[in-house]
Amino acid sequence: MSKKMNKKTELIASIDGACSGNPGDASIGVVMKDMKGMYQETISQYIGQATNNVAEYSALLMALKKAHEMGVEKFSVKSDSELLVKQIKGIYKVKNKALKELNSRALSLINEFKFFNIEHVRREYNKEADKLAKAAIIEYRRANRMVAAQE
Repeated sequence: MSKKMNKKTELIASIDGACSGNPGDASIGVVMKDMKGMYQETISQYIGQATNNVAEYSALLMALKKAHEMGVEKFSVKSDSELLVKQIKGIYKVKNKALKELNSRALSLINEFKFFNIEHVRREYNKEADKLAKAAIIEYRRANRMVAAQE
């Protein structure tokens, strides 16, 4: 197996969901790095109107899907959402109907990895993903103001 292949089989992602209002304009930020800290993928995407918890789950789902597309076998995720992390680990029950569906989809994708880990980190250690998530809302609003001004 080549070194390049080894790097791709194991990645670490930092994820974050952002919401302006709750519910409100929502977005996700994902930063995926290899074990040497080299960037492999960054995602900054507006997802529409949602709650903060839905945005957090959406970020996780995007990271999981992207990791599968990249052929990742060992995947670790860091999130500043204690609720998300504890629900994925089965420590907290998922009571909200919308989150139950997202949780089920996430667990299904997680089970396809040879190794998966998720850990809660403090906000100050998740700044890159947070910045990407917030940037997506700003960009969405900026684009909509420009369209409205042109009409």
